[in-house]
Amino acid sequence: MKSINCNGTLIDLTSPKIMGILNITPDSFFDGGKYNNSTAIINHVEKMLSEGATFVDVGAYSSRPGAIHISEEEELERISSVIKLLVKEFPHLLISVDTFRSKIANYCINEGASIVNDISAGNLDSEMFATIAKLQVPYIIMHMQGKPQNMQAKPIYNDVVKDVLFYFSEKINKLRSLGINDIITDVGFGFGKTVDQNYQLLKHLELFKKLETPSLVGLSRKSMLFKPLEVSQNNALNATTSANTIALLNGANILRVHDVKEAVEAIKIVELLNKN
Repeated sequence: MKSINCNGTLIDLTSPKIMGILNITPDSFFDGGKYNNSTAIINHVEKMLSEGATFVDVGAYSSRPGAIHISEEEELERISSVIKLLVKEFPHLLISVDTFRSKIANYCINEGASIVNDISAGNLDSEMFATIAKLQVPYIIMHMQGKPQNMQAKPIYNDVVKDVLFYFSEKINKLRSLGINDIITDVGFGFGKTVDQNYQLLKHLELFKKLETPSLVGLSRKSMLFKPLEVSQNNALNATTSANTIALLNGANILRVHDVKEAVEAIKIVELLNKN
């Protein structure tokens, strides 16, 4: 449960790890368009690694609420050169590819990526589970109600915590039956949830340990943090660190973040607390 196999390297998640975000989309909600050339990409990845990131998550499809849908061809065109660049510049880098498309996942893993991060948990591509079974790589399954284009229209649950737990238990059973072992769950903060539903999930995150899978948390600079505080994404780092600390106390194993240094510090403080 607490280790994953990335390209033959066992990553121990008993001590939480950081996944740094590299968005190569022009319209991502916080850093869209910032990393649009080789120099900017390399500098950003070097910074994240120097600050303590274990993984770098590369995304070429914007999944912010209301994002514009792009074709598989355009996503591949955006991501292919970046994966090749990262593998060349950082041969030992553990790359996670943020995609819901099996062909993109297959291409990136064959080019040297290590993990597939699927916001749809197979719902948007019926071939994804079979592809992961063939590739035998760690697979992050996220809960999302609807699609990025409509997920925030009217999220409705009987009980958001129970509903998401049930969703994952069904997905995990299916994946295990296909021989997929390294499964990581992500409750999907901000993906088809109201602010209150997001906080219910954060409050009860510890219940997801029952699934016996590592838990990834992506809270970084999201609207559930900055909207209640009436600040912008640019001023949401303090709120992000607070929320990440709560997630760690409730059992998060991986933090997916824009700001690596501060997330590493949160892990160190929580580990000091847990030692005593």
